[in-house]
Amino acid sequence: MKNIVFISIIVLNFLGCKDSSKPKYTPITSVKSQVIIKDSLLNIRALEVDGFSVRAVSSIGDVYAIDVRTSQININRVSADTINFRASALVNDNYFALSIGSPAYLFKDTELVYKETHPDVFYDALHFWNSMEGIAVGDPIDGCMSILITRDGGASWNKISCDGLPSSSEGEAAFAASDTNIAIVGNQTWVATGGLSSRILRSHDKGVSWSVVDTPIIQGKETTGIFSIDFYDSLNGFAIGGDYTNPKAQHSNKIRTVDGGISWEVVAQDQSPGYKSCVQYIPNSNAKGLVSVGVGGIDVSNNAGESWKHLSDDGFYTLRFLNDSIAYAAGKGKLSKITFN
Repeated sequence: MKNIVFISIIVLNFLGCKDSSKPKYTPITSVKSQVIIKDSLLNIRALEVDGFSVRAVSSIGDVYAIDVRTSQININRVSADTINFRASALVNDNYFALSIGSPAYLFKDTELVYKETHPDVFYDALHFWNSMEGIAVGDPIDGCMSILITRDGGASWNKISCDGLPSSSEGEAAFAASDTNIAIVGNQTWVATGGLSSRILRSHDKGVSWSVVDTPIIQGKETTGIFSIDFYDSLNGFAIGGDYTNPKAQHSNKIRTVDGGISWEVVAQDQSPGYKSCVQYIPNSNAKGLVSVGVGGIDVSNNAGESWKHLSDDGFYTLRFLNDSIAYAAGKGKLSKITFN
């Protein structure tokens, strides 16, 4: 009995030390924006941050590359043609850019690796599980969401047959608002849809098999639903959206999961913010810190989405974190460095 008590004390002490070693999240209370690129004709919805590199592609096909160490900016083209790009990915310094509309073009740097022509083709988001495997998501064709998969580092892409995907609901699609319709943690994947029906497609095996979950977010109109989704880890996820034609509306536009996307609940009901096009977890925040951006500005939550604080009226379409205090955001007319305190 004495040995059991002694062992129990050691185990409790060990667990206590382990818990206390977790990084403590410091709530965000203010924000500072520094414009890096400004151009009244600029329109950016696809932004990537990887290591010391920031890449962004515009709606006319210009690619902006920023070295965060030196602030040096290089501007190149994906293609000589003017193409509207809304999704991108940066993998091992290879930059992928995916266009909307028909024909759809997917480039790896300046090499065209996929093309699709169809009256309904419209791709919305692009993401990678690792350096070899990636996924692109678009609006439904022939009764299911359009999903492309690569297993060879983006050299080739294959479209999943509708036989291997959940059937789309009437009026279900996705929004090419911020290139954040896809969230990935390990092998797990979540894809957010919107419109008349707004759901979550889930895969636990990097896109081999799929299931679908209904959500309580506002839906029922072509302009409503989830516009952005992010996961902090395999359990904690958040999605945001609303109705972009009624950006001040705050009813049922923020939802959260704590069980890996199996179930979702509305949070901050009828509280700000209203419509947002992008949400991202703050790194090292233990799933407590969230930042959302939209045309109405920047908002932060320090309690997993339960309540929000408006930090700035500076409007953006999309945002990505470099670390837990610095992010880059882009939108209409600008690309900026955002510092959180």
